[in-house]
Amino acid sequence: MNRKHTFEIEKKVTPNSNLVYLKGELDLSKAAEFRAAADSFVADTDRLMVLNLKHLGYIDSTGIGVILSLLKARHVLKAPIIVEDIPPKIKRLFDMTGLTPFIQETKNNAI
Repeated sequence: MNRKHTFEIEKKVTPNSNLVYLKGELDLSKAAEFRAAADSFVADTDRLMVLNLKHLGYIDSTGIGVILSLLKARHVLKAPIIVEDIPPKIKRLFDMTGLTPFIQETKNNAI
């Protein structure tokens, strides 16, 4: 059982948004990498922060915790954060953990 765990982060800055694209499996081993990559966008309140999860295949409780901490940090700064393209199985996890009511979601890359 030699399953390869891959995780990629792509960041993009536009005039109105800071976008973070997550791909692969976000678990305990990659949560710090995700947090470090996203932290550079948290304090930029002049732009909308967008997390795109379209290609995220798996997330564990540590990854959910990082998303929750990003939501809280942006809330304190009174700056929006949008989560877009949430795969159905990730959405179910968000529902089960109670995260869904705190997420501003868009269905596609309409930003």
